[in-house]
Parts: sequence; structure tokens; C-alpha cells
Amino acid sequence: MGFDFSKIKVKEPGHLHFGTAGIPISTDERNTIGGIKQVKRLGLDAMELEFVHSVNLTPERAAEVYEANRSENVLLTCHGQYYINLSPLEKAKQGASRARILKAAEIARMAGAWSLTFHSGFYMGREPSIVYPIIREQLKKIADELDENSNNIWIRPETTGKGTQFGELKEILQLSQEIEQVMPCIDFGHLHARTNGKNNSPDEFRQILSSVEKSLGRKGLDNMHIHMTGIAYGEKGEKHHLNLDESDFNYKELLKVWKEFKIKGAVISESPNVEVDALMMKREFLKL
Repeated sequence: MGFDFSKIKVKEPGHLHFGTAGIPISTDERNTIGGIKQVKRLGLDAMELEFVHSVNLTPERAAEVYEANRSENVLLTCHGQYYINLSPLEKAKQGASRARILKAAEIARMAGAWSLTFHSGFYMGREPSIVYPIIREQLKKIADELDENSNNIWIRPETTGKGTQFGELKEILQLSQEIEQVMPCIDFGHLHARTNGKNNSPDEFRQILSSVEKSLGRKGLDNMHIHMTGIAYGEKGEKHHLNLDESDFNYKELLKVWKEFKIKGAVISESPNVEVDALMMKREFLKL
């Protein structure tokens, strides 16, 4: 990569930050720096760089984002490209997905991002026990290359919303135990949709966070990257995103459980009304 990542200073989050997936809708100056400034104006303190279609910052622009954010102090996360599959049937395609993750990790860290998440793969008709070691091998290669280049951004395979996608909670937690620099991104809406309506009660929320603590210790609860949205779902899982109040997701009870477990990290709203739900969650959380 050839970049001195030691120049990039990013603090681990000392509390629970709330923010938006991408530039807030209300932003007039629709670029990354404008989005960061609008997040701050709104009273939020996190924003996710959306590299879902392409890595849309040059190294030079990423450096400008980093400098601009030093005064705003917004916690930046990043979502990698949708075109990632670390477990394709054609092994020759694995390298392209690794390269996409590494490129996103390089530019995101240059911009000062703390954490990078992505959907890591698909079962494609195979048993999970067959797919898991394939994805583990690829993530280990990614983590090793990042370490060689002193890029210590967190790499986070995400819990996914369909049963055809790799990304059950237990799989993500196991990867996080086995590979340095890998931690989970927990999408609570995905866990709800993947199980066709389960994972929607206080006891189930407690079970999720207890699993994190059992697998990763207190560090896991102090280092959380969370996605939140309402989701329309069916027997096969996720269909599309909804605003939280338009969904059946019991998010207010989830906020109480977060407070109970004293979690820290980033909560990123992926709702269609992105900043509205981010602000609503933050306000409700601070009332508790």
C-alpha cells in the first residue's frame, strides 16, 4: 500500500456513538466533508462512509476528510462494496473480493475510519461447515496483509438478513475469536429478518449481547459496530429496509438492553429516513 498509517490517529469509542449510513439526507453540500459537518450540526457523532458501489474517495480526498474531521471529531465507519464474495464457487474470483476489501480498508483508514464492514459471502447451496473455513482463510489473508502494512482498521463481517448469505451471529463471533483484527458488525434488523421475526424481545436481545460477551469478553461489548433499520421480511428473510416506526422491530426495548449491558461503539442508522431514525435512537437512548 505504501502509506504511513501511523500518521492516522483514531481513538477507540469511549461511549455509544449514533450516526448515519452515508451523507445525511438534509446535507446541502453533498460530499463526505459536508456530510460530516451536517452530522455534527444535527447532534449526531458518527457517519458511515458508503463504498457500497465503489471506493469513492481518492487518497488525496481521504486525506482532506481526515484533516476536516479532526475538528468535528465524528466517529467514521465504512461499508465495503456489495460485490464481495469470499466464498465463490470459482476460486479464481476470491482474489478480486480480497482486493476490494483491502482497497476499502486503505482509503477508509486514510480518511480516519475506525471500522470497516461488509457482507462476506454466500453458501451457494453448500453446508455452512464447508463455507466457514473458506471465508476464514480469506479473512486471515486480509488481516495479515493489513498487519504487514500497519493498517489497524477493524475488519467486520456483518450478520446478514437472508439464510442464503453467510453471516449467522455464531459464525461472525467465531471468526472474531480466531482472527486478530476481526470483530463483528451486528445488524439487529438482519438478525430479526433472517429468523423470520425472531430476535425481537428483550430476552433475545440479552442473549445476543451475552453471546458477544461470552465469545469476546468485555472488549466485545466496548467495541461494537451496529447497524439499525426496520426491515420488511418473509420466509426467506430480508426484503427491504423500512423506517423503524413503520416496522415491527422492537427497537425501544433493544435500546434498554444496550443501556443495561453498557455497550460502546457505533450505531449506524440504515433506515430510508437515515438521520431521523439516528436522532430518534440517540434521544431515546439518552433518556434511559
